[in-house]
Amino acid sequence: MIERNHLAILQAVEQSGSLTAAAERLHLTQSALSHAIKKLELQLGTQVWQREGRRLRPTQAGQYLLGLAGRLLPQFEHAEDVVARIAAGERGVLRIGMECHPCYQWLLKIVGPYLTAWPGVDVDVKQQFQFGGMAALFGHDIDLLVTPDPLHKPGVEFTPVFDYEQVLVVAANHPLAQKNFVQPADLTREVLISYPVPVQRLDIYSHFLSPAGVAPRSHKTIETTDILLHTVAVGRGVAALPRWLVAEYATSLPIKAISLGAQGINKHIYVGVRSADAEIDYVDAFIRQAATP
Repeated sequence: MIERNHLAILQAVEQSGSLTAAAERLHLTQSALSHAIKKLELQLGTQVWQREGRRLRPTQAGQYLLGLAGRLLPQFEHAEDVVARIAAGERGVLRIGMECHPCYQWLLKIVGPYLTAWPGVDVDVKQQFQFGGMAALFGHDIDLLVTPDPLHKPGVEFTPVFDYEQVLVVAANHPLAQKNFVQPADLTREVLISYPVPVQRLDIYSHFLSPAGVAPRSHKTIETTDILLHTVAVGRGVAALPRWLVAEYATSLPIKAISLGAQGINKHIYVGVRSADAEIDYVDAFIRQAATP
């Protein structure tokens, strides 16, 4: 029978690179660790590791079990944390994954009132799950996923909580700033600045440029919103961002928001949650708080 400690041992060996390092990590002797692996292999009737010189390489069975460990161990850890908090009279930790760079500013407006209303709940924002949020949600690495591009799959429920328009932002003295809206051809001579996101996940490409067969003169990425918009403000490029975010920065920076096309690009921010968790009181309360105007 495969047990949790077996998966923990396999993961420790893989991550540590050797039996000695894994034994130290697990607070075991090397002989005890070796014995545990041999016992598991006897139970399974196959090897999980093959020795290549001083290194251990997982067999096909070992690779499968390592994948299983990566999925199940975080769930065990999360379950233990939740139960421990319940035993201590607390609600738990709400782990939020962000699949949207500018959504972080929006989230800050939600978290304050939520923490006040739910003093027994902690909030942890996991930005490292940007653009890989569904796997993190199914893997129980996060509890909620904030995204403008939901992938509707069985076992996950998405709720639209905020509407916005994706716009082009330019310097206030940019020639395009005089337009009410721009066409794709207007960007052929522009430097487009975006967050470091795959092009196929950028709305300005998928909903505006690519359907018209148009590309900007060049494309570069900047990680932070502040630096991105300061770069736009001095005329070193243009960007596509939510209108509400541009409006906030326009009070201190010489920038202008322009609609992308005559009809604009209208988007929604969604909050996704595992269906099994949708009725947890503090999870449901966050979704309702996020949808409050």
